[in-house]
Amino acid sequence: MTPALRHVVDGAVLLEYPGEPDAQANRAAVAVAAALARHPPAGLLDAIPGARTLLVLFDPDVLDHASAEELLLRIEPVEKSAEPRTVRLAALYGGEAGPDLAALAHRAGLSAEELIRLHAAAHHRVAFLGFAPGFPYMTGAPRALELPRLATPRVRVPAGSIAVADGYTGIYPTESPGGWHLIGRIAQQLFDPAASPPSLLLPGDEVVFEPVDEARFAELSLATQRNDPPPPWGTAVFRVATPGPSTTIQGGPRHGHASMGVPAGGAMDLPALASANAQLGNPPLAAGLELTVTGPELEALSSVRVALAGDVEHSPAGGGPRALAQGDRLRLGRVRTGLRAYLCVDGGLAQAQPGAASRPLRNGDLVLRADAAQRPGPARVPTPGAQPGQAVLKVRAVPGPHLAYFSAPGVETFFSSEYVVSPRSDRRGLRLDGPRVELMRPADLPPEGVAPGSVQVPGDRLPIVLGPDGPATGGYPRVACVIGADLPLLAQARPGQRIRFARVNLADALAAWRTR
Repeated sequence: MTPALRHVVDGAVLLEYPGEPDAQANRAAVAVAAALARHPPAGLLDAIPGARTLLVLFDPDVLDHASAEELLLRIEPVEKSAEPRTVRLAALYGGEAGPDLAALAHRAGLSAEELIRLHAAAHHRVAFLGFAPGFPYMTGAPRALELPRLATPRVRVPAGSIAVADGYTGIYPTESPGGWHLIGRIAQQLFDPAASPPSLLLPGDEVVFEPVDEARFAELSLATQRNDPPPPWGTAVFRVATPGPSTTIQGGPRHGHASMGVPAGGAMDLPALASANAQLGNPPLAAGLELTVTGPELEALSSVRVALAGDVEHSPAGGGPRALAQGDRLRLGRVRTGLRAYLCVDGGLAQAQPGAASRPLRNGDLVLRADAAQRPGPARVPTPGAQPGQAVLKVRAVPGPHLAYFSAPGVETFFSSEYVVSPRSDRRGLRLDGPRVELMRPADLPPEGVAPGSVQVPGDRLPIVLGPDGPATGGYPRVACVIGADLPLLAQARPGQRIRFARVNLADALAAWRTR
């Protein structure tokens, strides 16, 4: 089959398989991703299979777009001939474990028992992983369960929940928001960042759901306690006395795991992180503390040098590195300009493994200095853009890959209107309030990989700019994608900040990156 190739934004291209059956297109995408993993070209960052596509992320300083296109279009997908694995999962259907099952059965004109039987008897195959670490998209759901996602996603979906939407069955590996219909739950842990491979399920696996009752499920839950990720290695340099509302440990993006559903993550404002590291002689993207809104109070557990990037109350006067002795206290207050600031230490901080559940620091947490093996090498870092505090922030964006889902006036609305950053924004995505973007089709599409800075439009038609902790794959159409040089601008956008998006093309995006 001959794929089509679409240039999404600087450093991202999308291979599409038009006219092919879904299963064949998906297998081709998985096979090309596997070929790239076996022989990765210089500059490759990630290859993310989707339902009918393959998103390839790369460093355009190393691999230019023309070379990436030539390479990808000549790869012949070779599918594995090995027998697929069969993985059996005990499943508790209905009740509190599957609160949507009864309503779905009623809608299909079936009893709950009959719907359970149909789902358990179906031939489930893992097509690809995405959305969250270890989240499997499985084909084979019975026709009675082929329905769109919820109009309003749940804020909390329990770990292990079996869910259906758009013809797929999925399982939520950890507690998270989610918009699929919940029909049951499994007891097994789907993703362990310390395991090899970290995901229990892999593309091509056959999955058998074995219904159990509540007593048996309780036994299995006790027998398969979820493992906490191992703590990072390093020497304790701080104890957290007061954490601030959202202080996290962030370094550069860690690519290479998105095909397992693991987002690259990393600091929201990479130039600011690099600025703090430069004061200490660290690699530009060595991990530091990302302070949001208000900083923490820290007790030094050993002698340490620190440096700050950002305008923060109670920060050391005069700028530059500051030496702390054991027992010293460092109290950082409100971020006065923008939304985020960065505190780095000499040597950088230790981070958990990619895919480990991240959380803000809490009272009493220990903050560790990284050992030499954890320190990053050369990195792609944009230069700082406009300073925060502008009345209207202008952000450049390339039109997205799904314009056929939008009306022409809807696209024009997005690029000509002023939006306001919502207080509901976080590291997963910048939610925007303002004119709604008109859709010509339902806001569901076959799931595919998501490039950094993608602007997706869900059913409420309000845009969301995906952040570093956003999903690795998504099923909402994207109207635009913010160019790499302008992503740091969004890191400092406070709730209430007004934003306008300027339409540019790929050549403009690459030129902006080269002159950053």
